[in-house]
Amino acid sequence: MKVGIVGAGISGVVAGAHLEKANIDYTVFERSSAPGGIWLYDERIDSDSPYPAVRPSGGDRDEASGSTLNLANDDSDIKHAPPGPCYDGLTNNVSTRLLKLQLNSWPPGTVDYVNHRVINDYIRDTSEKVGVNERTLYNTKVEKIEKSGAKWHFKTTTLTRDRSEPKKLDQSWSFDAIVIASGHYHVCRIPDIPGLAEWKRKWPSRVQHSKNYRRPGPFKSQNVLLIGAGTSSTDIARELGSEASTIYQTSRGGSFDLPSTLLPGNGFRVSDIESFETPPLADSENEPDLDPVDPIPYKVILRDKRVLSDIHRVIVCTGYHISLPFLSDYHSDGTPATQASDTILVTDGTQIHNLHKDIFYIPDPTLTFIGVPYFTATFTLFEFQAVALAAVLSGKAQLPSQDEMRSEYHERTREKGTGKAFHSLAGHEVQYVNSLVGWLNQDGQRLGANPVEGHTAAWHAADADRKKFLEEKLGRKFLEQIALN
Repeated sequence: MKVGIVGAGISGVVAGAHLEKANIDYTVFERSSAPGGIWLYDERIDSDSPYPAVRPSGGDRDEASGSTLNLANDDSDIKHAPPGPCYDGLTNNVSTRLLKLQLNSWPPGTVDYVNHRVINDYIRDTSEKVGVNERTLYNTKVEKIEKSGAKWHFKTTTLTRDRSEPKKLDQSWSFDAIVIASGHYHVCRIPDIPGLAEWKRKWPSRVQHSKNYRRPGPFKSQNVLLIGAGTSSTDIARELGSEASTIYQTSRGGSFDLPSTLLPGNGFRVSDIESFETPPLADSENEPDLDPVDPIPYKVILRDKRVLSDIHRVIVCTGYHISLPFLSDYHSDGTPATQASDTILVTDGTQIHNLHKDIFYIPDPTLTFIGVPYFTATFTLFEFQAVALAAVLSGKAQLPSQDEMRSEYHERTREKGTGKAFHSLAGHEVQYVNSLVGWLNQDGQRLGANPVEGHTAAWHAADADRKKFLEEKLGRKFLEQIALN
C-alpha cells in the first residue's frame, strides 16, 4: 500500500510516523520549505484576500487575489506557499504537557507555555527523529486530487530556483489511500459588511485580516477596531494593549466569543458592526490620501446604533474557511451546511461533512483526515487519530459498515447540529479518545495488534490543571456553554 499525505504540520508528521510504525509506504507533500504548519513563522505576509471572501473552494489563491503562479514575479514563492498566521509573539494556549507526543519528548526544562519557535522546533525534531522528514517533498504543492478506479491521483507543482530564477516542476502520483493533514488556517473568512470592501480598497494598508498580523509595534498610539471576539482577536488585543491607544472588539454574541474580561485595560467590547461609513460615490475618487498618523475620516456604525470615530486600523478576526481546493470536486460553495449531500465534503466552509469520527470519509474510507477537531489538546488528539488511521490501513482494525458509520454520523449531527460546532470536542476530548482506544483494542485483540494505551496519568494531571485555569480565566458558565456546542 502507498499513502499520500498532504501537509507537514503536526497532523502530517504524526500521520507519517504511525504509518511508518505500521510499515506502510507513504510520501508527504508540503508546499512550504520546512515542517511546522501553523507554527512555521514567516516574517512575510500573504497577499490580500478578496473583500468579502465567502467562497471556500477558491483556497488561499482565489481568483480575486491571483490564482496562478507568475514565474516572472518576485513573490512567486509567496503565491506558491502563502505565509500562515503565526505572529512574532504567538505562544501555545495549551500546555506543553498536554501536547507531548508518544513519539517524542520535550527538551528538559521546557515550561508549559512557550514561544512558537519552541513549538516549531519540537515538530521539526519529531519529524527528523521518526523518519518523516526524509519522506517529505518540500516546496511541493498539491494542485489536484482525483479518484480513478482504485487509485487516488495527485498532480503537484514543485517550486525550485535556478540562479535565483523561480522554476516549477509538474508531477503526477498515484496512491492507494490519502491523508489530508493540511489544517484549516489558510483561507481567510472575510464577512460582507457594508462599506468594508470600500475601506479596504481606499485604504488597503489600514484594513487587514488577522492572518497578516505580526507584531504590535506598527499600531502604536492608534485606535484599532478588531472584528470578532474569538481566540485570535482576544490574543491580538492583549498584545496591542501596551501599544495601541484604544482597542474596540466587536462581538455578535456568539457562543464561541471569549469573555470581555480578557481584554486589556484600554480594550472595550462593542456590538456587531452594521456598516462602515463611506464617502458619496461622486467624492470617492477625490478622497485625499491619509497621513500615517491620521485616522480614517469616516465612522463605523454598530448594530446598537453606537458610532465609532477616529479609527486608524481595522483587523478582521473572523477566522477561516475550511477549504480543500485540491479536492474541488467535493466542494459545493452555494449549498448551506444543513443541506450537504452524502458525498460532499465542504459547503459553506464551516465543517467537513461525511466523516466517520472526523477521520474517515464515509463513502470511501481510503480518503482520510487528521487534525479536523478543535477545542482539543491538538498534538496528542491528532496522534490518537493517526494511530487509528494506521491501524485501519494496516488491517489491525476494521471500520463499521457504511450504514453503521452513516447512522453514527447522523446521530452526531442531530446532537451537535451542522457548522463550526460539529467538530468541537470541548468537554468531550477524553470521551472521544477513549472511544478510539476501545475500538482499536477490541479489534486488535482479534486481529493480533499490540494494545493501544490511552491518555497517560501525566496527561490527565495536566488536563486537570488546564480545566482549573480555564475556569478561573473564562468562568464555568462559558466552559459549559462551549461544551454544549
